[in-house]
Amino acid sequence: MAVSTAFLGELKHESGSTRKILERVPTDRLSWKPHEKSMMLTRLATHVATTPGWITRIITAGEFDLAKTPIKTPNAESNEQLLKVFDETLAANIPVLEAASDELLNGNWTFRNGDHFFFTMPRKVALRSLAFNHLIHHRGQLSVYLRLLDIPVPGMYGPSADGI
Repeated sequence: MAVSTAFLGELKHESGSTRKILERVPTDRLSWKPHEKSMMLTRLATHVATTPGWITRIITAGEFDLAKTPIKTPNAESNEQLLKVFDETLAANIPVLEAASDELLNGNWTFRNGDHFFFTMPRKVALRSLAFNHLIHHRGQLSVYLRLLDIPVPGMYGPSADGI
């Protein structure tokens, strides 16, 4: 099986769980954050919605330099906008992943900020880290935000404590 095929199956599966949690984000609490050092709810939810965008960044270039290409995150002000951003991000990145060969995914990719290098690793490992694990990590944070706001949290891998 091609690496991209395995990643596509996982992306499609995880996208359903991500969509379920994004649907629960309360529009009337977007500026809320649990701690002064935490992201506001709108920033975290939008970050979750745009994280699959790392797929194209990793596959289409040999490196990503934050100093040259700062990440611009849209500001979603409603569930509809948030879900639209997520759906558009997926739609733009799935074909890029589908077209990626094993040879390309085994090639190295570098992440840096100017002269500061974070890492160089095979693209398939970078995809796992920055696109998949990163999404799941922040989706978990988002579930904690919902719990603290007393909003029923949907289950990601089975039912949640809320029975959803």
